[in-house]
Amino acid sequence: MDNVSRDALLSDLAAITARLSADDAHVLDPLPDRQGVGRLVARLGHLLFPRHLPAAPVDGHLLAAPFWDVAETFWDLTRMLHAVRPHECPGSAACGEIRGEAERALRFLNALPEIREELRSDADAAYRGDPAAHSRDEIIATYPGFLAVLVYRLAHVLDGLGVELLPRMMTEWAHGRTGIDIHPAARIGPRFFIDHGTGVVIGETTVIGAGVTLYQGVTLGALNFPRDGCGNIVRGQKRHPTIEDGVVIYAEATILGGDTVVGAYSEIGGNVWLTHGVPAQSRVVAPARLELKEPRPAAEDRPAPGDDGPRKQGK
Repeated sequence: MDNVSRDALLSDLAAITARLSADDAHVLDPLPDRQGVGRLVARLGHLLFPRHLPAAPVDGHLLAAPFWDVAETFWDLTRMLHAVRPHECPGSAACGEIRGEAERALRFLNALPEIREELRSDADAAYRGDPAAHSRDEIIATYPGFLAVLVYRLAHVLDGLGVELLPRMMTEWAHGRTGIDIHPAARIGPRFFIDHGTGVVIGETTVIGAGVTLYQGVTLGALNFPRDGCGNIVRGQKRHPTIEDGVVIYAEATILGGDTVVGAYSEIGGNVWLTHGVPAQSRVVAPARLELKEPRPAAEDRPAPGDDGPRKQGK
């Protein structure tokens, strides 16, 4: 490449850089990446259940003292809260203020003991509901449903503190790890158990009572999206169902709509499609048809491998 073409190339690259930088996005803090969010979740999980969930390394080393676990988590969370806050004044002194994020991080960490009690109730529900579970330790340490609920409960508290973006990043991290998609704004009561879990979807405005059990593939979703006169989606309305206390929803059931209420202690069978409410103590099952199979021939009447079956006499 000669000097002329090199100079022209550098000029073109400088022009592209100027156009890309025109919105001042380059002066903002970068958003947390998936690995950083995963490390934060690991640290928080370790604070809640140090015996069951390993600590995240800090600069290649594991922290031995609980105080430093808490301190490092506080600073890590504060930095992330600062990175995800809405930046309406990039580059100004006000946007550089980190005090508010530190206060929110401290409020969140103060809520961890209450979050742990809710999670213990979830582990207890799983142990009582799954005969394959040998201990609560096994559930906390290995069950993907418990991990998804743990991350949801952490993210839900952050969402309640008005934190932007980070709660959703946390639940999407759990979604990638477990196949379970829980929106952080959903409201879920204690003693919640997701068995197996792959494919479960719980939408933003879902309300779930106490002692509810879901099996794999359950969708608690929206039936439709209301729009305004200009065709824009109307946000902030209830679009997802309400599931009252003690309900059991079996595999691959789909329950849709903000006006749909499943009454307490009901059972929703596998593969049910439900878009209307049902009263308490209901049992809803998908249509099933019984067909009798053709009788199997006795062993001596079955054709041998490679045989076309019995030959007719005289042929």
